[in-house]
Amino acid sequence: MSKERLLKVLLAPHVSEKSALLADASEQYIFKVVPNATKPEVKQAVESLFDVKVQSVNMINIKGKTKVFKGRVGKRNGLRKAIVRLAPGQEIDFVGAE
Repeated sequence: MSKERLLKVLLAPHVSEKSALLADASEQYIFKVVPNATKPEVKQAVESLFDVKVQSVNMINIKGKTKVFKGRVGKRNGLRKAIVRLAPGQEIDFVGAE
């Protein structure tokens, strides 16, 4: 895979209360990824960007909700998330404070 593709695979970390609990308890981090991302791509992207060892990757597809606004039916965008489990002792620091 090209370096350019690896930089485009991860969109952002998914920040929520549940993701914070997973990160603290079991060294799992959740990322929003592009819809056509694969597990090997996500693993390689995380390992190269954050210099950590990835143990496993699980993917989740979330369908967009159908909503009604002023009588018109619309649909929100869907989302694909990757749950990345790091090797024991590994950690990702998103703040980057030194």
